[in-house]
Amino acid sequence: MAIKPILFNTEMVRAILDRRKSCTRRIVNPQPQGRLCYTFAGGDCGTWGYPSKTAYENWGDEYKLPEDITDEELKRRWNPPYHTDDILYVRETWRKGLERYIYRADYSDTEKFYRGGKEIEMKWHPSIHMPKEAARIWLKVTDVRVERLQECGKGWCLDIEKEGIVTPQNPILYISDEKFHEALRYEFEKMWNSTIKKSDLDRYGWNANPWVWVIEFERCERGGVDER
Repeated sequence: MAIKPILFNTEMVRAILDRRKSCTRRIVNPQPQGRLCYTFAGGDCGTWGYPSKTAYENWGDEYKLPEDITDEELKRRWNPPYHTDDILYVRETWRKGLERYIYRADYSDTEKFYRGGKEIEMKWHPSIHMPKEAARIWLKVTDVRVERLQECGKGWCLDIEKEGIVTPQNPILYISDEKFHEALRYEFEKMWNSTIKKSDLDRYGWNANPWVWVIEFERCERGGVDER
């Protein structure tokens, strides 16, 4: 177990606070050429690597590796940013008040701020600069796995809902479960692409369907004590 920071944007912080979000996806870097398997024992314990070249015969074609993959590439190992049982403290957009820390997620996007009766522009600090002592949200990692991005929600809405995606409110979408599912998946697609730099969309955007770490978590108290 380790204690590590994790960044979330303001929208996702609100989803965590509302207990709508219990999962996040992060890019696998560098991108593998096939599905990865967790190494349970041996010298590479705790890392991920390629399955054997014949694994697909028992596990299915999704585990089939490219025929031209090199022995050097087969030896490569990946270490996920977070492991099961790690404790994470959330870094979010913040600022230091006179007596306490305050957080952007606690205010609406149209909120106005005043000082001495005059409207002011609130200057927020980016999440990456938030000190550990300011963290108010703590998470415990419950599962880590690898999958393609577009596997999220494929035939199963719960995967998308765990990401904190808000159910579409347009009544026309409720004509059928299929239409509702498509709309929910589209909302996740938009959210994902909004987190990727435009210059990287062709590599890591939704249409690129990259390999991602799927990290599931639950809320806990500061230091990792489970909430009751």
